[in-house]
Amino acid sequence: MADSNKMVSVEEALEIILRVAQRLPPVTVPLHQALGKVLAQDVVAPDPLPPYPASIKDGYAVVASDGPGEYPVVTEARAGDDAIDIMLTPGTVAYVTTGGPIPDGADAVVQVEDTAIVESESSDQKRVRILKQVSKGLDIRPVGYDIAKGDVVLYSGERIGPAEIGLLATAGVFSVKVHPTPKIAVLSTGDELVEPTTKSLNRGQIRDSNRSMILAAAVQYHCEVLDLGIAHDDEKEIEDVLDKAFSSGIDILLTSGGVSMGDRDFVKPLLGKKGRLYFHKVWMKPGKPLTFAEVPSGSTGARADKKVLAFGLPGNPVSCLVCFNLFLVPTIRHLSGWKQPHLPRVHARLKQSIKADPIRPEFHRSALKWEASADNSGFVAESTGNQISSRLLSMKSANALLELPPTGSLIPAGTTVVAIVISDIIGFDGSGNLSSLRAISKTQRSYSGNTDADIHNNPEYRVAILTVSDTVSSGGGPDRSGPRAVSVVNSSSEKLGGAKVVATEVVPDDIPKIKEVLERWSDVDKIDLILTLGGTGFTPRDVTPEATKQVIHKETPGLLYVMMQESLKVTPFAMLSRSAAGIRGSTLIINMPGNPNATAECMEALLPALKHALKQVKGDKREKHPRHVPHAQAGRTDTWEHSYKLAGGGAEEPGCSCSH
Repeated sequence: MADSNKMVSVEEALEIILRVAQRLPPVTVPLHQALGKVLAQDVVAPDPLPPYPASIKDGYAVVASDGPGEYPVVTEARAGDDAIDIMLTPGTVAYVTTGGPIPDGADAVVQVEDTAIVESESSDQKRVRILKQVSKGLDIRPVGYDIAKGDVVLYSGERIGPAEIGLLATAGVFSVKVHPTPKIAVLSTGDELVEPTTKSLNRGQIRDSNRSMILAAAVQYHCEVLDLGIAHDDEKEIEDVLDKAFSSGIDILLTSGGVSMGDRDFVKPLLGKKGRLYFHKVWMKPGKPLTFAEVPSGSTGARADKKVLAFGLPGNPVSCLVCFNLFLVPTIRHLSGWKQPHLPRVHARLKQSIKADPIRPEFHRSALKWEASADNSGFVAESTGNQISSRLLSMKSANALLELPPTGSLIPAGTTVVAIVISDIIGFDGSGNLSSLRAISKTQRSYSGNTDADIHNNPEYRVAILTVSDTVSSGGGPDRSGPRAVSVVNSSSEKLGGAKVVATEVVPDDIPKIKEVLERWSDVDKIDLILTLGGTGFTPRDVTPEATKQVIHKETPGLLYVMMQESLKVTPFAMLSRSAAGIRGSTLIINMPGNPNATAECMEALLPALKHALKQVKGDKREKHPRHVPHAQAGRTDTWEHSYKLAGGGAEEPGCSCSH
């Protein structure tokens, strides 16, 4: 049972909400009302498409074996003809239009461009010259070529867009079973609020923006809405409005204001009184005073188990809308039957430096766009300016929320961060054509800035970061390890001889998908260093080492030994890591843990030797061998050296009698 007084993280809050929320029971709607809904049943084609052999082009139906020559045109078969009452025999042809039925006996179509009309004054019968030999079946769609009878046209769980409407119409489906979208009631609370139509404001009054904004946001997601107006900061008045709302058949109640710690904030205690309060504080900025409760429906005729999901949103406009995007959008999608309700996350590099909050994770409003160039493609995030939660202007041009960890430090321009996409991304794809998020390559190239222009444009060593996680790849949670690894590598660029992260990607815990990325980055993109994050534990889905071992040509266990030593200083559980490391061609591949802090610790441990290792893998012999120091002088013992060699660290260079 959740402790309602506990301050929960964003991830915990969303997990609680989606666990409590139940998909709405399916309903049957006419085709014209199905747009945007999610199918609740498979749709099977009752007829084949096409239902008859059809011509793909305007031309002449022929017997292919006749070949080029002059032939009489014995009939016409146009689109819409219900029957062709003639059998086409060898030595004759029939004129056909695109989509027209092919006469029996014909087995190919010659397009009009490969024919010539024969002019004749002595005959009433039209004749045509076939100029090209065609093969049997050319330009004919057989029965069921597009859709066979009994084929599943659409599957349960698919969202219905314009193309899906067309398929349903093609299949003769005029009504369809779908998950409905929720009915949402919206209430604003506060003595200071007046209607937006108020022309002249008295002292202490403000126009209510939250209600209009949230109603519009709900309509955008195809929800039915109920406007509850404004309630003053009066407990009895608010309770009466809530009681009417709960008995109106709604699925979700959204209030704004009245959920903080003031003596006239009545929404939170009233929700707790009428139902089960799950939490009322979330560890985030903005939006900390967010309340979530489940209240029995009081509507007549409602199911006995029907509950209303009640959200007390913060009163500040920005906090209100940020919370709607982070919590209500996934909730609406979940109720509506979406298989994946979470908002998509991408990696983006900062256009300008941003100061992180020292205490709470921040969801920084930004304008996200895709920038493409020969050597620096990726998403770029530009802050929308002052992020104070009352400044609605910060949401005006925002299409993403940047997930910034509570470090209190300045995050430099060029740093790669995680961005939650909250609306369409439109930008130029580099060729002058508009492109949207859906048109962008699945492999997202992410770059972080560096003050050295030469390193930025032509890094000595190119590094790629692969996050392996079912949760992150499905959008179920943020990638916290990837951005941390990017930051560590780029901040250590000089120590690594000019290394720079030039690519990042996220894949699920799946061996073929992990292998595909590792092989592509190694063999095609010629990446110098690949760091994988996650999937090195003991669970059945932890398969990163297995995938890596199938890819590498030579193992490098010494690197794993160094990482293990460092990790054991922090936790004894480090010994459970099953990481792999090795070389494929001229690429060094190292498995690292998925924990962001552990990733940073492992990188710090490897830094002293990694530059030298990259030079060797790349075949660069210019680096002089380090001056040798007797092991005793270096504080090393024979026992340490023996252990190091056993761990695979005993590779010797020519002319060198010691191991590094």
